[in-house]
This record gives sequence, C-alpha cells and structure tokens, in this order.
Amino acid sequence: MHRFHIPVMGTSFSVDTPLRVAPLGISSVASIVDDDLLERVRRAWSEKLGRPYAAIPKDLKNDSRARRVRAYMDFLAEVVHERFETVKNGPELERYLRLLPEESPLKALYRRWQATRDAGLLAELRRRVRPGRIEANIMTKVDKPNYVGREPLPVEYNDAHAALRGFAESEVEGGLVLSAGFNPRLYSYMAKFKDFFMDEAGRAKKEIILKVSDFRSALTQGKFLAKKGLWVSEYRLESGLNCGGHAFATPGVLMGPILEEFKRRRAELVETLWGIYKTALKKLKKPVPKAPPPIRITAQGGVGNAFEQRLLTEEYGLDSVGWGSPFLLVPEVTVVDEATRTRLSEAREEDLYLSGASPLGVPFNSLRGAPMAEKMWEWYKSGKPGSPCPKGHLEFDTEFTEKPICTASRNYQYRKLKAIEQSDLPADEKQTAIERVLEKQCLCVGLAESAHLTFNLEPQMPEGGAVSVCPGPNLAYFEGTYTLEEMVDHIYGRNSIPTDPARPHMFIKELRLYQDYLKDLEKGRFGSDKERTPAYLAAFRENLARGARYYLENLERLGLLPWKDELASVAEGMAVA
Repeated sequence: MHRFHIPVMGTSFSVDTPLRVAPLGISSVASIVDDDLLERVRRAWSEKLGRPYAAIPKDLKNDSRARRVRAYMDFLAEVVHERFETVKNGPELERYLRLLPEESPLKALYRRWQATRDAGLLAELRRRVRPGRIEANIMTKVDKPNYVGREPLPVEYNDAHAALRGFAESEVEGGLVLSAGFNPRLYSYMAKFKDFFMDEAGRAKKEIILKVSDFRSALTQGKFLAKKGLWVSEYRLESGLNCGGHAFATPGVLMGPILEEFKRRRAELVETLWGIYKTALKKLKKPVPKAPPPIRITAQGGVGNAFEQRLLTEEYGLDSVGWGSPFLLVPEVTVVDEATRTRLSEAREEDLYLSGASPLGVPFNSLRGAPMAEKMWEWYKSGKPGSPCPKGHLEFDTEFTEKPICTASRNYQYRKLKAIEQSDLPADEKQTAIERVLEKQCLCVGLAESAHLTFNLEPQMPEGGAVSVCPGPNLAYFEGTYTLEEMVDHIYGRNSIPTDPARPHMFIKELRLYQDYLKDLEKGRFGSDKERTPAYLAAFRENLARGARYYLENLERLGLLPWKDELASVAEGMAVA
C-alpha cells in the first residue's frame, strides 16, 4: 500500500507499532528480543482493550521465551485483524485512503468515489484495501545460551533461536527481519518451520527479510538460505552509520554506490538465487514455484524529506524506504515516554553521538545525558558499579567467569574496575580505561524502560530503571511532535514539516559520519585490531574517495550540487592520504 515502512526502534519504541499503524495499511517492525517486555505489553494492551489475558510465567525449561513471543505475535495478529475490519467497514476508511501515496491506483479509485459516491466503487475500495505487514526483528548476535542454574539448556533455547521459534509457530502472516550479521546456525534452524517455505504460487506465510550492508552480503546470505530451500523475500539495506541503534560500519563504502550496485545487479541476484533455490527444493521434494518469487529491495538510513524519498524509490528503484527516528516524535505511532520525547525533540547534532554504550562491543547511537548513562555513573559513585542485570540478554563476556556475563553488569564491572585500579597503567590511561567500562549501559532495561513508564508497568529491577534511547543522527534536524498525517504527508511531499535549514542531504550526512568514524578508528576508540591496520585504513580512505567521486559524477541527478566543493575536497584529500 505504501512506499515507506517503519523499521524496528530499540526493544520498546516500536514494540506495538504494528498494532497502531497496520490497520491503516502501514508496515512496521517490532523487536521480539525481550520476552519479559512482550509479556507485560500484552497484558497492558489486553487490559486496555478489555480482552482476556493468560499469563505465561518465566520458566526457561518450559520454553517460556518462545511461548511468550508466540502469544505476543498472535495477539498482534488478532488485534490488527479486528481493527483493520473496523477501518475497512467504517468512517476511518477515508483516513486510510487519504494516507496513501498520490500515485497509488487505489488513491485514484478513491478520488473517483469522492466525486460520485458510487456504492459500487466503495465496495471495490473495501475489497482492495489491505492491512500493513506485521514484521518482527531478531538481532542474530543476541543468541546467547541460556542456563537453569549452572545447567546449559539445548541450543534451541538460545535467545534468538527461541524468539525465532515463537514467531515461526505464531499465526502471523508477515515478515521476520534478521539483523546484525550472518548466523549460520540460526539460519539453518529456520528450515525446521514450514511457514518459511513457499507454495507453488511463490507465497510464504512468513517471509524472510535480511538487513544487509552491501550486495556481496546479500548474495552470500541469500545463497546460504537458498541451499536450505528458503527464499529471501526482501533485502533491507541499512546505512552503516546514518541509522539508529547499533552501528555496523562498512569499510568506508557509502550508501550511494551500494544502492547503484543493487540497481545494476538486481536481475543477477534473482537469477543466481533462483537456480540454487530450485535445486534445493527438488532435493527436499517440496513444491517449486513456476517462476522466481519476487524480491524486494528496500533501504533505510537518514532519509528526511520527500526529495530523498523519491530519489530512493525512483532513481534507485527501491520498493520501500525505512523512516525510523522521525517517528519517535509521533506519539500515536511509537512508545516513548513524555520526558524522553521532549529530550529527543530538543536534541541537536552535538547531542546525538556514536558511543561505546553497548555491551556487544559494537558502536551504539546514543543521546547525550540519557538517564541510563547517568544511572551507571551513580551506581559507580555509590560504590556499586554496574547494573544488577535482571534480564541478561547481552551476556557474552568470559574474561572473569566461565559462564558469560554482561560488561554492563555489576558482576563484571566490579571485577574489571578492580583490575584496572591494580594495573601498572599510567594515570591518564587508567582513567580512560575506567571511563570506557562505565560507558557501558544496561540496554536490556534501558531500551525497555520507556514502555514501562508509558504503560505504568512494574519496575524492571528493585533499584529502579532508567531510559536508554538510540536515535539516528537524522533526528537532530526535526523538532516538536507530529501527527501520523503530518509525517506521512511530509514523506510524500504533500506538505513539508519544517526541519533545520542546516540539514545536509542524507548522502552528505553519511559521508561526514564516516569521516568522523575514520578518525575514531585511527585513535583506537572503535574497531578491532584488524580495522586499525595501515592496510585497512588505506582501503577505508580509498572507499571514501571512490564514493565522493561517484557523487561528483552524479551531482544533479542526486541533488548534490550544493555540496560539490565538499565532495571534491574529500575525493582529493582521501586519495592523497
């Protein structure tokens, strides 16, 4: 129905967004990493809607994580279906139709009905409208093993595995978005569930959507799944640095050249995967579609106006564009407590930065002065550094323990800070090391806290929670709060939300972010040892120079003429360096 979608935002910010916007034809993504949060939100919405609610107590041996995910997805599917039927058959149908893009055939039919009020046209409109897609996101890296006491549970009870099983066994007809990299074991596990396989018509009850950084990644992961008889219905390109949440930077390869490669090689992608896919299905004795199933190519990362929306859909042929962080300022779409929404509205460029807050060790987009960051310092000053770690989804470190623990936890930080204090490091290096430890945030609690404040849920831990928030850099140029209509009209160019006049083109903003990231790599703030070698840094600079030259060659086509001199400087400077 639409040419945009709303991506996943944190664990709580878009947790019920499908319930809010799918009845109006808009697709969106909810995170299913935090089963405690899903259970509490299901209860809150059940009470609000007067629906029955049966609690699923936490019991890992009894598969509570998968059961909670399944119950939440079933709840979303049921409520969206009911609300959509109300929209379709009631006065809100006109709201649904007004939101559609102007080029939609359904919008043309709506205009004819407005002029004639013909009952036959109204019946046709009701027949053709569809709800937006319900999509669920799993970060493939968040797949730690679970324990009951000291006893490790089988791999199927790992975090990501259990969440995938809950989604796969639910009644939802939607998409599973896999992000944060290639997890072969998890990908292989998908082949155990019939809903991911397509019928002869090329339809699957549950579609597979991969977040990817470039064409090579799409082809590699697509081949792996095709060999299992699984077809990837969508490749969702995400800017390495110009998105919210965790930042998975490329080695300096920019979004424009990546999009160009997808545009040029899209048919090759389909053809290559189709051959592998057919062979696998025949071996598995499963139905083979008569033609290659469709593949959607979408992207997200700092888009901020109607020109950029059209650029991505028309120039690069994308099927949809992800609009994330601006929707944090739309109260009817996202779960953001009032204090946090005010802070996000007032945030400027200097308030949004790439931090070391994530216990995963991946750079993380943060809001300066966020409550959870302050909470971590308070605990340190009180002599109890680190979080009590009530959820444990990010337990991966084994520096001090055999069983993995989280680097934001009290268990880890007490030991690590003591080791630093007893080390022979110079005073300044010791202080830097301490600050890097304390920069870690309890994201399990922090990213869920906004929902707890909004729904007035019980505390997540006895010591009280605090909010973590992970907006993309693009949010700096938006101010205030908006209605759904105002944001959608802005996306499609029917009306324009006032944004900061200093806002650069999305491609330019990404280029600047990569230049800053390169400096951080050189200083040792981010990246692995491999990413700080002279060879890697030289390749990074060459990629930036190559990207700048691509933009220079396409200035007018891409709307980059105002930044000609800046691009020329990068192209020349990086090449010389």
